[in-house]
Amino acid sequence: MPDGNEPAVDWDSLTFSFTKTDRMYLSKCKLGEEWAVGSMKDFEDLVISPAAGVLNYGQGLFEGMKAQRASDGSIVLFRPDRNARRAQEGAARLGMPPVPEEIFLDAVIKTVRENSRWVPPMGKGALYIRPLLMGSGPILGVAPAPEYTFLVFASPVGPYFKGGITPTSLRVSERFHRAAPGGSGGVKAIGNYAPGMIPSKMAKKEGYSEIIYLDAVNHRYIEEVGAANFFCVKDGVISTPELTGTILPGVTRASIIELAEARGYEVREEKVDVEYAMGADECFCVGTAAVVSSIGKIQYGDRVTEYYNGNVGPVTRELYENLTAIQQKRSPDEFGWIVEVE
Repeated sequence: MPDGNEPAVDWDSLTFSFTKTDRMYLSKCKLGEEWAVGSMKDFEDLVISPAAGVLNYGQGLFEGMKAQRASDGSIVLFRPDRNARRAQEGAARLGMPPVPEEIFLDAVIKTVRENSRWVPPMGKGALYIRPLLMGSGPILGVAPAPEYTFLVFASPVGPYFKGGITPTSLRVSERFHRAAPGGSGGVKAIGNYAPGMIPSKMAKKEGYSEIIYLDAVNHRYIEEVGAANFFCVKDGVISTPELTGTILPGVTRASIIELAEARGYEVREEKVDVEYAMGADECFCVGTAAVVSSIGKIQYGDRVTEYYNGNVGPVTRELYENLTAIQQKRSPDEFGWIVEVE
């Protein structure tokens, strides 16, 4: 158990990187059986077979969540039930036994409580929660593993993009694609992320924060921004790529849509042509890690569009401020999104 002492962390210098914390949750389930409530243990390395399904065939998925310190000093989670249900849908797609929602939520809450000393002060970051579900049993043929491991660990993190909401520069990839119709792009599968590392590294080397991916069929419709969902605003109308099975159904994405509509905006889930986005008034991306991040400029081919003279657009700022106010309990939670942990 944590001793309750303040960890030796410089909260003002926190980055989006791994820091070992105190405790983790672990549960196992054999194929064809039911999940049981797992147990908390000290954070430690795993012992796993070299023939594990996750190592050989990538049978695994993860979720990303945050526990934050609210304005009243409490620790809160944001819509954890949505992550639980998305993990269930992903597990079914990857041939793994879905973790029941009540067990998933219990695991997340226990992990936060037993690592509560690692939750940064309000406005300094968050405790990032990482649930993992994987085929840990040995398997040689291409088939579902005989046993599965569900675990949850946590790490304090700073902003995903340096500068937070400060506008970032993105480049449209005309060479790489993230997903294709009929594939697993709509699942938070572990194998979906390694292929994006080199395109992202290439973009950063050229001074861009991340890559914008286009669809793999027409090569003209925006899908995602690296590991975040894309939005643009034109003439007061907010557009975001529709969910077609190739785009991750982000929890923050769904929340921004609901929040924007509640604030009187028209929101369209549709195919967003890259040319339309290049002519938009403002653009931003959203995700658990990124929250809401303003896009200052986009390069597409030999053209560059700068939005709001490189400043944060008014719609982006309004939605960012409204969402973070709810997440930090600085304004009423009219949607019932917040779950108090302690």
